[in-house]
Amino acid sequence: MTAHRPPFRDPALPVARRVDDLLDRLTADERLALLHQFTPGVERLGLAPFRTGQEALHGVAWMGPATVFPQAVGLGATWHPELVRRVGEAVSREARAMRAKDDRVGLNVWAPTVNLLRNPLWGRGEEGYSEDPALTSAIATAYTRGLRGDHPVYWRTAPVLKHWLAHNNEAERDTSSASVRPRVLHEYDLRAFRGPVEAGAVAGVMPAYNLVNGRPNHLSPYLEEQLRTWTEQELLVCSDAGAPSNLADSQGYFATHEEAVAASLKAGVDSFTDHGTDSSVILGRLRRALEAGLIGQEDVDRAVRRQLTVRCLLGEFDPELDPYADEGRFDTPEHRELAREAAEAAIVLLRNEPPGPGAALLPLAADGGLATDGGLAADGGRIAVVGLLGDACALDWYSGALLRRSSPLDGLRERFGADRVTFAEGVDRIRLRTASGTRLRVPESGAAGAVRGAEGALDPALVAGRTDLPPLTADAEGSELALADWGGGVLTLRAPDGRYLSVAEDGFVRASADEPGGWVVQETFRLEARAGHAHGHLLLHLGTGGYVSVAAGAAKVAADRESAEVFTVEVVERGEDAVARAAAAADTVVVVAGNDPHINGRETEDRTTLALPAQQERLWRAAHTANPRTVLVLVSSYPYAVPEAAATLPALLWTAHGGQAGGTALARVLAGDVSPAGRLPQTWYARDEDLPGMRDYDVIGGRQTYLYFDGTPLFPFGHGLSYTRFTYEELTAVVDGATVRIGCTVTNSGSVASAEVAQVYARAVAPSVPRPHHELLAHERVGPLAPGASVSLSFEVPVAALGHWDVAHGRWTVEPGAYEIRAGASSTDVRRVVRVEVAGAAPGPRPVLREGLDAADYDEQSGTVIVDRTKLSGDAVTPADPGVPGALLYRACDFGDGIVEITVTASGTGEVTFFAADGTTALAAVTVGPTDGPYAYATVRAVCRIRDVTDLRVELRGRVRLAHVAFSG
Repeated sequence: MTAHRPPFRDPALPVARRVDDLLDRLTADERLALLHQFTPGVERLGLAPFRTGQEALHGVAWMGPATVFPQAVGLGATWHPELVRRVGEAVSREARAMRAKDDRVGLNVWAPTVNLLRNPLWGRGEEGYSEDPALTSAIATAYTRGLRGDHPVYWRTAPVLKHWLAHNNEAERDTSSASVRPRVLHEYDLRAFRGPVEAGAVAGVMPAYNLVNGRPNHLSPYLEEQLRTWTEQELLVCSDAGAPSNLADSQGYFATHEEAVAASLKAGVDSFTDHGTDSSVILGRLRRALEAGLIGQEDVDRAVRRQLTVRCLLGEFDPELDPYADEGRFDTPEHRELAREAAEAAIVLLRNEPPGPGAALLPLAADGGLATDGGLAADGGRIAVVGLLGDACALDWYSGALLRRSSPLDGLRERFGADRVTFAEGVDRIRLRTASGTRLRVPESGAAGAVRGAEGALDPALVAGRTDLPPLTADAEGSELALADWGGGVLTLRAPDGRYLSVAEDGFVRASADEPGGWVVQETFRLEARAGHAHGHLLLHLGTGGYVSVAAGAAKVAADRESAEVFTVEVVERGEDAVARAAAAADTVVVVAGNDPHINGRETEDRTTLALPAQQERLWRAAHTANPRTVLVLVSSYPYAVPEAAATLPALLWTAHGGQAGGTALARVLAGDVSPAGRLPQTWYARDEDLPGMRDYDVIGGRQTYLYFDGTPLFPFGHGLSYTRFTYEELTAVVDGATVRIGCTVTNSGSVASAEVAQVYARAVAPSVPRPHHELLAHERVGPLAPGASVSLSFEVPVAALGHWDVAHGRWTVEPGAYEIRAGASSTDVRRVVRVEVAGAAPGPRPVLREGLDAADYDEQSGTVIVDRTKLSGDAVTPADPGVPGALLYRACDFGDGIVEITVTASGTGEVTFFAADGTTALAAVTVGPTDGPYAYATVRAVCRIRDVTDLRVELRGRVRLAHVAFSG
């Protein structure tokens, strides 16, 4: 140390020592101030202000223009970790370059989202990678490695994984509880987080808004019991926005905010994201908690130490040594090429058949002409691009603003020539006539204005709508509006100049939005039939809940139905008629359907159905009726159930919203410039009835995802075709100590160069507990392989990957016995199978005489949910409906020579009855309570005689919360 360089600025010292030195130099008030998201600088120490949280899910978001890569679910569809690592690297470079010009851009990036896609109706499915924990872990590890950088000491950015834990519903997301049994916790949800953390590329996690087993995630005991045991590195836990306040507000988990922040700090939350940039509210609560003895200075210091560690790793204390300090790569040719490559790799060919005699419909030939063999050749043919997303390059809530734009129409015109590609959007062209006979008119404005998000905002939810444009008026002729129905009657209306009708804070309706968007979307409406008017409708504005009225010459949202205008919809042209004309005049039709990422499925809003919106169903049917050479391209954030389209149309593709290069990528795939090699990262179900309830988090008992689904999917997990054929040969698998060594040879046996995703699955042949039908062990995206070329693949998989969580003994176990190793092109397209034998002792029966039974460690259940045993830790089980009995099954309980008494630990009020294995012979019953609240547990004993190894069934009635059962002889 020198006189001018204190230890915390000495790069030769260990990070922990440097952080301790800096911590010692901070006053108590300065330390406390570091617990809020927006931390002030400390001028006397040369510390700059710092903020946690820069969104960077598939590009730098919210801070203006940046390279926009495919949505996260699209990156998952690439099955290509190395490509995703390069995407993460590009995103982190742009974050550094943007920060050099705008210090609002943060380096603690809140990405990626590793919540598993257990239900395709989840509104935020676009943010995750896959329904499979192994694939999610592999892709997330790659992305975080790219974000982190490869320097041994310094990090380019510091990634935070979202959202801890088991978070897959948006409805009532801050008050609903996910019931997650131990097997699902360990075999499913935790695994997605564990891989990236163990890889050393993660700076921390963000807890989710919801509760797990009755306890808010911001108090999760698993932060300490699991997360922090996976690495020796300090991890920074950042709260989700407003979640600390929820603990005492919407969740009512604590009576005061002081108790709430104290409990979350002790549970492991280190940075509080609450009340925006105003830190005074949270710091006041923390200070009062400190004064009341609810927390100690050691709790504050522990959290501060974790933040300072991240800042040290980001090079803040060594600017002269930071290898990323001068990073300026932004919107480079390499980043543009990478965006295109990623978009291409994400495209999944779901179906490709001949439209008649001859070859498969895809790929199209160089110019879209019709050939005599059924393919396309150079004869001057035309392509019709139709559909609501045909000329869209949509962004989602976590996108940056576009630097450049490529829609499917743009891409196909660029690839085949603008003179050969026609377009029909398929919207309904309408006018809205008022009760007085006038029609809504969009006045001329002439003001282009700024694109939403172009300037950047720390909180884009606060970006106001435009009020500088004139509101809609009414006159005799009116304006023709483009109506799109996105499903469920949710409409957008677009003016002739391309702007969407929107409502700003003053309530007036204007054509002012370039696209639907915002935290509360102000560009969606619904037509409601008005009683007493044969063809009259009210126009409901969904963002405000008010109805459109026309008064004093202007359209405005009214507060109630009584003052609402009654409109008659005058149809100028049906969308399907325009599509049919375009399709009939073309040689090939490309229907582009899907979703707008801000409508009917997004953060705060789950989907209600897998079905494609009815308007878009009509469009593909109209196109196909007019022209059998019809390709359906689904561009969407999530799967659809389209069984009729899959059975009727010759070609079907899916891609997530592909970012700035999505249209170019799609055109290259359709043209055959590149063979598609994306694979589905989640199951595509055939119908809504195949899905469990949104709140059913038990993938095992609920038979969810490809792991347990017993039905026939529309398209299975891992599915994806190419323009060639691959064969799998020479599959071998050998157990070598703690490793399964797997090898196989993949050959391109077709005539087109293509990449292939080789997938390896395992299946326990004779398990003692329910196990997956097949479970992904490993995969590798290889190629492109030239026709006739082969590649030999080898995988080393831990034997532990064949295991499961043994609830009887509270540990991970691999049962001895036979396991099938399956290699192929998807979870159901299995080409080769071999068996391996795992040796070892079989797990014994439950040692209930020694350990008793923790209620949540059941093997099977019906009609129950897991709840919090205490506010700090532990689980209990209670009936999901107090009026309906719940049942628990514990298999193979070892009662030895016999017991004579049971001891039940429970709270609440109700009955607990124990049955023999047959389920009808009652062994004992106890009545519980009422106790003094849900956390006041009573101990109740009863005579019970049972011996040997046998199953035990337990029935719960009433509002009882069963925590534990002990047995004595």
